[in-house]
Amino acid sequence: MGESANSDAWIRCYRPAGPGAPRLVCFPHAGGSAGFYQPTAAALSPDVEVLAVQYPGRLDRWDEPPVPDVRRLADHVVEALAPWADAPLHLFGHSMGAMIAYEVALRLQESGRHGPAALYVSGRRAPSVRRTETVHPRDDEALVRELRALGGTDAGLLADDDILAVILPALRADYRAVETYEPRSEPPLSCPVTALVGDADPKVTPAEAEAWRGHTAGDFDLRVFTGGHFYLTAHRADILTLLRARLTA
Repeated sequence: MGESANSDAWIRCYRPAGPGAPRLVCFPHAGGSAGFYQPTAAALSPDVEVLAVQYPGRLDRWDEPPVPDVRRLADHVVEALAPWADAPLHLFGHSMGAMIAYEVALRLQESGRHGPAALYVSGRRAPSVRRTETVHPRDDEALVRELRALGGTDAGLLADDDILAVILPALRADYRAVETYEPRSEPPLSCPVTALVGDADPKVTPAEAEAWRGHTAGDFDLRVFTGGHFYLTAHRADILTLLRARLTA
């Protein structure tokens, strides 16, 4: 199949760590790429090994068809993570990445081998909270307006027609994946879940993030930061401190 979960294609390890170091798997937002987490890998090295997921249809995978389905993406990521799954993995996802990280966590738990060590969901409401969103069928101009409204994308890129022609197909597929996602009735996770959210995020309120509490039988923590959908850029130092403390405890 065209989107075969080859580990080298799907997983980026920018800063390998020594034996026994905890592993943090990071999942990008819609339209995002693994490189978004390069600063995280650099900051947490060598105490934490950061693995970043690279979805098809962008950067070095631009010639591969994007996957417009959250569950299929999760299936491929789980397969690709097999070489690193000799110990429980910590999972961090932002926006669309939070949904994929959650589905990966469910699959790791179902596998009966090593369940997830912890799940960190950023900028995304819980699967049990529903909103009707219809961005993906809109025209290219409307997609670009959506990106501008959320921030997090360089304005110069959004003004370059050649770059837009490359990135918009993957972005549209990502929005389709998000907006057509139908959560199943699943047993709660047993691992701790931490929800992180900006207090002015148009995509998720703190109350909608709080609803992640119902998706775990383990500990739950809600962290609210100032800012919008990409609050984590301004609060990178705080989030890195939190991750380092949790993963190296």
